[in-house]
Amino acid sequence: MQARGAGAKTLIFGSFLFLTCQFAGQPADASTTTTQQRTSTDPSQQTTQASARRTAHAAAQGRFAAHGRQYARAGGISCVPFARADSGISVAGNAWEWWDNAAGVYARGSLPEAGSMLTFRSNGRMRLGHVAVVSRVINPREIEIEHANWWGPGMRGGVARNIPVVDVSEANDWTAVRVGLGRSGEFGAVYPTYGFIYDRADSGVMVASNSAPAPQPELNPVPRDLRPATERGWQTYEEVAEAPDVPAAAKRHRRVIHLASGRVHLASAVADQRQ
Repeated sequence: MQARGAGAKTLIFGSFLFLTCQFAGQPADASTTTTQQRTSTDPSQQTTQASARRTAHAAAQGRFAAHGRQYARAGGISCVPFARADSGISVAGNAWEWWDNAAGVYARGSLPEAGSMLTFRSNGRMRLGHVAVVSRVINPREIEIEHANWWGPGMRGGVARNIPVVDVSEANDWTAVRVGLGRSGEFGAVYPTYGFIYDRADSGVMVASNSAPAPQPELNPVPRDLRPATERGWQTYEEVAEAPDVPAAAKRHRRVIHLASGRVHLASAVADQRQ
């Protein structure tokens, strides 16, 4: 009986070791398979993987969208999670990093489209940049956006919709914009931007308009230009009062009058001393 009991214990212990080894070996195989998939250089496979990532993200963001609006109503949400939830476009990093990080995954360009993402560059007022979702294209120079946590009274952590944005770049390429202030017809400072990120695969070609630049609309005076000085257009330079250019003949005439006047004053001074 003891021998049989010992044999049974040995059999059970051996079976346990066999099953444990099987389970321990499975993660290694899975990691190897994942590594092989990541190191694949097949372009068609990379395109399929990118499409799968966007599809998976869209499904996840569909579930998150309602939560994003709830967070905004509850007291605050930053621009990045709101933009992801509102558009379905997911890019890693802070807002100012989205433009470069979207390369190879999402198409980019300078032509506004509804549903695209307007990306703001880092500047003196917004060190982390900003992203906003385009809700409507009005004309080549004006769009409406939805965004969160924009700088301004009552906007800290809040969500704003149907906000007008005007392109003020000279080339009409949306590299400089002014955002509506919420007051009738008034727009704020000039903000530097990268352009738009579109919710479709990157084709390797930047999307751009092939038409002539549209004229800039009449806006209120610019309170501040946040672009580097080298990027500001001629219309934004401060005017300096200068004397009009005087012809050479007039300059000689003024010099003669000045000399004559000096001689008169000198003669008068000598006469005073003699007296």
